[in-house]
Amino acid sequence: MADVQRADGHGADGQRVARHIPDRREGRAARMLKGWEALLVAVAAAIFLVNSFASPYFLDPWNLSDATFNFTEKAMIAFAMALVIISGEIDLSVASIIALTSTAMGYAVQLGFDTPALVTVGLATGLLCGALNGALVTGLGLPSIVVTIGTMSLFRGLSFIILGDQAFTGYPASFSWFGQGYVWWVFSFEFCLFLLFAVVYGVLLHRTSFGRTIYAIGNNPTAALFSGVRVGRVKFLLFLLTGLMSAVAAICLTARLGSTRPSIALGWELEVVTMVVLGGVNILGGSGTIPGVVLAALIMGMVTFGFGLLNVPGIVMSIFIGLLLITVIALPILYGRLRRRVTH
Repeated sequence: MADVQRADGHGADGQRVARHIPDRREGRAARMLKGWEALLVAVAAAIFLVNSFASPYFLDPWNLSDATFNFTEKAMIAFAMALVIISGEIDLSVASIIALTSTAMGYAVQLGFDTPALVTVGLATGLLCGALNGALVTGLGLPSIVVTIGTMSLFRGLSFIILGDQAFTGYPASFSWFGQGYVWWVFSFEFCLFLLFAVVYGVLLHRTSFGRTIYAIGNNPTAALFSGVRVGRVKFLLFLLTGLMSAVAAICLTARLGSTRPSIALGWELEVVTMVVLGGVNILGGSGTIPGVVLAALIMGMVTFGFGLLNVPGIVMSIFIGLLLITVIALPILYGRLRRRVTH
C-alpha cells in the first residue's frame, strides 16, 4: 500500500507527501546522461585533433569520406541494438546475420537475379533471422544471450556450408552503388543512410510512445506488463529490427566489397555492442540515447581510421576494442560502488 499511497501523493496517515523527490532523481539522471554525451563530444574533438596532427592526410575531404566506411555499417546495426539493450535484451547474432544475408544474395546472383531482387532477398533473409531470434526469446522465454550465441553459430555455419572456401562474385554494377556510390561530392550513400537512420531512430526512441515503452520494459518488465504493455510483442519487434538493420548493413558491405565470403563481418558483434555501450546505453537496460550512439560511432570510426593511417596492426585495434568494452561497462559499476561507500 505504501507505493500506492506515495503515487497518490499521501502518506499512510493521510498527510500530503512532497512529490519532488522522483523529479529530482530524474533530473540527476538526465544531467549525468548529458554529461556523458558532453564527454563523448570532447573525446571526439580530441581524437580529431590528434589525428590531424598525426597524419598530413587525415584532413583531406576524400580521406575523411573514406573514414566513414569504418563505422556506418556497424552504426546502422548499433541503432537497433541500442533499442534491444535498453529493453533488457541483447542480440549477438548480428554479424552472422550479415554473413547469411550476404550468402543468400550471392546465391541469388548465381541464379541471375537483378539488383531489386537481390535487395529483396537480403532484407527478407535478415527479417527471417530476426524473427527466429524473437520467436525463441519471446515465444519460448529463453535468455536472449543464449539464443543469439546459438544462432550466431547457426547462421555463420550455414554460410560456411553453402560457400565452403569459395566466394560469390559477379554482382551487378547497379548493386555496387549501395556500397560505393556518392549522393553528393564526398557524401557517400552509406553515410547519408547512416544520418537518415540516426534521425529515424532518434525520433522513434525519444519522441514516440513506442520509445517510452522500450524504456519502461528495460526498467521493469513486470510492471510494464501489468500496465498493459505487450512486452513480448515489443521485444519481438525489436529483434525484427536488428535483423532488418543487419540486412541493410549486409547489402551495403557486400556492395562495397563486391563479393561474399563466409567470414564477412567476422567479429562485428563485439564492435557493435561496444559502440552501443560507449554511447551511454546501460548494458543492463533501461537507459541510453541515440545521440550517444552516434557520437560513439564517430569516435570509433576516427580511432580506426587514425590507426590505419599510422599503419597500426589490426590486432591492436581488436585489443583496443576489447579494453574499451570492459572499461565502459566497469566504470559505472565502480562509480556506483564508490558513491555508496561515500554515502554510507
